[in-house]
Amino acid sequence: MAGVHRIDTPRGSIIRTGETTCRLVWNSGFGQERTAMFNRKQEIVDSEVLRYCSPLVPLRTGMLEKSGTLGTVMGSGEVKYIAPYARFQYYQTAQSRSYDTRRGAKWFERMKTAHKGDIQRAAERG
Repeated sequence: MAGVHRIDTPRGSIIRTGETTCRLVWNSGFGQERTAMFNRKQEIVDSEVLRYCSPLVPLRTGMLEKSGTLGTVMGSGEVKYIAPYARFQYYQTAQSRSYDTRRGAKWFERMKTAHKGDIQRAAERG
């Protein structure tokens, strides 16, 4: 296009056509605000995952469940059960023989099936 001048910078753009000038200015705090918002939402998701998994984790002494709280850095996006036997319990354990039949193997998958929508709504509210 003849007569169109465009200048792009990391802080914005200036477009000039004839006598008309258009300036686009980026909000300097946009990146920080969005990052803070996404971090907060990730903390909510991590917290909700632990909360909804809690009644499904096999329970003998309670240490497996606590290892999830201890092994998870809120906001990291990774919920980790750090007990040495966590992997075995997750993949190999049959459903619990305790009074609560909800407890047993693959607790995250079962929780996700039942509460995915609840977690998404909590993150949207947060």
